[in-house]
Amino acid sequence: MTFDITRIDDPTFIAENRMPAHSDHRWFAGPEEARSGVSSFEQSLSGVWKFHCARNRGQLIPGFEQPQTDVSGWDDIPVPSHLQLEGYDRPQYVNVGYAWDGREELEPGQAPALDNPIGSYVRTFALEHPLREGERLSVTFHGAESAIAVWLNGRYIGYSTDSFTPAEFDLTDALVEGENRIAVQVFTYSSGSWMEDQDFFRFSGIFRDVVLRRRAAVHAEDIRVTTVVSDDLASAEVVLRVALAGAGGEGVGGGGSVTARLEGAGDLSTRSDGALAVRMDAPRLWSPEDPHLHDLVIEVRDATGALCEVIPQRVGIRRFGIENGVLSLNGARVVFKGINRHEFGPDGRVASPQLAESDIRMLKAHGVNAVRTSHYPNDSAFYALADEYGLLVIDEANIETHGPWTRIRNFGEPLESAIPGDSEQWRPAALDRARSMLERDKNHPSVVIWSCGNESYGGTVLRDVADWFRSVDDRPVHYEGVHWDPRYPETTDITSRMYTPAAEVAEYLQENRDKPFLLCEYAHAMGNSFGGVGDYIELAYRDELFQGGFIWDFADQAVRMTDRYGREFFGYGGDSGEAPHDHDFSGNGIFFADHAPTPKAQEMKRLYQGFVVDVSASVFTITNRMLFTSSAAYETRVTIAREGRVVSTGVVPTDVAPGETGTFALPHPIPAAPGEYAVVVSLHLRAETAWAPAGHEVAWGEHVLQVGEPPARAAAPMPRLVEGTLSIGVHGPGFHALFSRIFNGLGSYQFGQTSTGGRELLSGVVTPNFWHAPTANERGWNGPFEEGQWLLASRYGRASRFHEPADVVVAVEERGVRIGYRYELPTSPATHCQLSYLIDGSGRVEVTQRMHVPEGMPQMPEFATMLAMPADYDRVRWYGRGPEECYIDRQEGARLGVHDRRVVDMLTPYIRPQEAGNRTGVRWAEVTDARGAGLRFEGDPTMEFSALSWTPDEIESARHPNELPPVHRTIVRPALMRRGVGGDDSWGARPLDRYLLPTGDLEFRFAFRGI
Repeated sequence: MTFDITRIDDPTFIAENRMPAHSDHRWFAGPEEARSGVSSFEQSLSGVWKFHCARNRGQLIPGFEQPQTDVSGWDDIPVPSHLQLEGYDRPQYVNVGYAWDGREELEPGQAPALDNPIGSYVRTFALEHPLREGERLSVTFHGAESAIAVWLNGRYIGYSTDSFTPAEFDLTDALVEGENRIAVQVFTYSSGSWMEDQDFFRFSGIFRDVVLRRRAAVHAEDIRVTTVVSDDLASAEVVLRVALAGAGGEGVGGGGSVTARLEGAGDLSTRSDGALAVRMDAPRLWSPEDPHLHDLVIEVRDATGALCEVIPQRVGIRRFGIENGVLSLNGARVVFKGINRHEFGPDGRVASPQLAESDIRMLKAHGVNAVRTSHYPNDSAFYALADEYGLLVIDEANIETHGPWTRIRNFGEPLESAIPGDSEQWRPAALDRARSMLERDKNHPSVVIWSCGNESYGGTVLRDVADWFRSVDDRPVHYEGVHWDPRYPETTDITSRMYTPAAEVAEYLQENRDKPFLLCEYAHAMGNSFGGVGDYIELAYRDELFQGGFIWDFADQAVRMTDRYGREFFGYGGDSGEAPHDHDFSGNGIFFADHAPTPKAQEMKRLYQGFVVDVSASVFTITNRMLFTSSAAYETRVTIAREGRVVSTGVVPTDVAPGETGTFALPHPIPAAPGEYAVVVSLHLRAETAWAPAGHEVAWGEHVLQVGEPPARAAAPMPRLVEGTLSIGVHGPGFHALFSRIFNGLGSYQFGQTSTGGRELLSGVVTPNFWHAPTANERGWNGPFEEGQWLLASRYGRASRFHEPADVVVAVEERGVRIGYRYELPTSPATHCQLSYLIDGSGRVEVTQRMHVPEGMPQMPEFATMLAMPADYDRVRWYGRGPEECYIDRQEGARLGVHDRRVVDMLTPYIRPQEAGNRTGVRWAEVTDARGAGLRFEGDPTMEFSALSWTPDEIESARHPNELPPVHRTIVRPALMRRGVGGDDSWGARPLDRYLLPTGDLEFRFAFRGI
């Protein structure tokens, strides 16, 4: 048999000589070996391979697979890796549409002929443990994108598509004594690529481990473990089915035998149907709150009774399904506090168990209980970790055809163009991908839902995939595409939608009550986003049919790059010179590309917490949203702080059962001393867990109250007014302020005694500001196009000229001197803004900004005042919400306190710079140098506050953080309000109305003074 390369264009050519899919169990030679975790049946072929990259089929080296072909001069490449990240080809980020779109005109199924990099890999190996009689040897490629052909010692072995499930081949008949030479070709694009049009970087190569595995003479080819939990949860039956191969045996007996023992239950017995089973009373059930796994040990023996294999299998006993119309785990209704996770890190999609474990630990620590494997099966190690740490997983088949979906939805192409649609030529591939996923992952208790894929429209093929899932397994089936093609509603057991606003979900459920409802994607967290998400969470606890959703998505997809000046940055679409591409649309993460948390994680953790904590001046109430865990499992702490300083702490015993509410008295009264107090009640881990240390906070609530009247400000002396020709001076002991009649504003503020009269704390003229660097969401709804006049108003508003002195007001008032400016703004209709300063003799400057915004004007991004300080004033300390960035529609996760940062760190490093770094509820903020000198800003009574190292236009002009210019000033922007960041989606959804700046009369007051 030979390999026919032309068949990579055939959608029905999905595999040749590939072994049937089976469970991902491991086997060992004996009990001690099993306990060590190192199997003598396995031999890794990961490492360095010889490598040649051809641009297309015409540049392949004929006969490369033959043992006599000299490859010593070829390059070395690590396996696993991606060609594109090893210097061959280039990374390409595409969201909607195929990577070859607009370059080659292809019929569905055809692979590109001109630009289809093909990697030829060669390495040699000798078996660490020679085969014994009756044993066989296979090689497994756990991930090869998009198709792979394999030879051993010049003999063609087989071919496989489906990049994300194992391709396993029997090598036994081609083995030779001593050294063997394995050769592989991996095709970047094949017919299978038409079913892999996911929103991700397009990579290729062998990107997961390669493993040789010996099979004993009698071998457990497949195992299936199921658990049947009684209605009352009082008992469970664990059922084991084993498919034996070798020594003439198919199934238990016929040349081999199987025994098994379950920890805590004893030996399994053979049932009448041939399965092995054991009953367990009062079982400890698996859940995200208690992911307990029972150890099942399976032993395989040959006909003589000799031990052939020992298989350790961890078993989670749980019941999951649709019960009483809702998705339930162990009899309790589930709310999925989920997230979508691409298997993506600094090395692309190269699988790393260490990275996966780190990701899962962070997700658990942030309250996430569910993951959707968007949009393909992950490496097998992920599921074992999900079992261990406790995550509910929607396991998604590697089927996405977003390009044809878009042509149907957006360009009116006929339904017949859907892939797989109703086409018989795509049916085998779709069913094969479903089978490969289910058979590998079926024994993982974390997998609770099977998904038919993503964004592939609808049709009979996917309906049949769903039916096949149900024919072999009892887990519910999910598919969102039924929303777009409702001909076969039976394709999905769950109503699934994407990016539907919470209000629309509630409206839908008023009339449609036939299925549980999930948002398989929601809260599109692109750039500075994730606003208004609390509405979804509240709806999930208000309507039992809405059972939560999965945030898009876990981490930014971006590749580490170096610019021409040697500075590292994370690159997105277009940064590798590729086309087509989708720019920075890959930057949707709650976590950054390096998997550190963004400020959005602060909000997610608060919204996803398992307890609602309501606090008042004397009591607090805990509502338990956990499924099986009492609040008694956590330590409940109460902290009372006065204006950022802790004045008392205490611990209150609580025991609130799941679904219940309890009210408790505060352990200490609020002090009588006047001031603002924050009472925080928080729940903490009593002991270390696998995902967090003891003391880790899992939930909190806060109440802020004022005791007594705020202290009256001491009267200040009158300042000295000097009205010059071009400048107006206001002076007092230790300060000097100069207002310009030419540049129309406050241009100098000196404070403190120096040889030159005081430190200059301003670096430019103070101006009103209505604009910020557009966020990803604002760009998504064309905000800059609609609202650009506010940019002009911020840059080019004009006040007094020499022949218009009436536009500048100079007045002596009871508390000081008032200087006011009237700015005419280049808007349509024409508007104006007034900015006035009341300066007293202590150097305190009260700023009042007023404006009337007529109905019908474009939305204003912010209503703020902007001033610049010298760059040495590079530290900021504030009393307000924090510690992370927050906005009016994303501040639930921020709490009141005194926080501090370096100014250069206040701009959140989203992969594309944009408005960031704001803080809400700020009572005061200090921007100082290293000695503590600078300006103190005070709200009236609060304000929003931003202190950054760059102006909005400098931020907007940079495509990446490394392109921001050297720091020359500190830009301070106190604000009445900045518009909410929004977050329903990033291509048209605006912030909810209650988070928009109002029209009509606006007034903003704050003050500043030197310190």
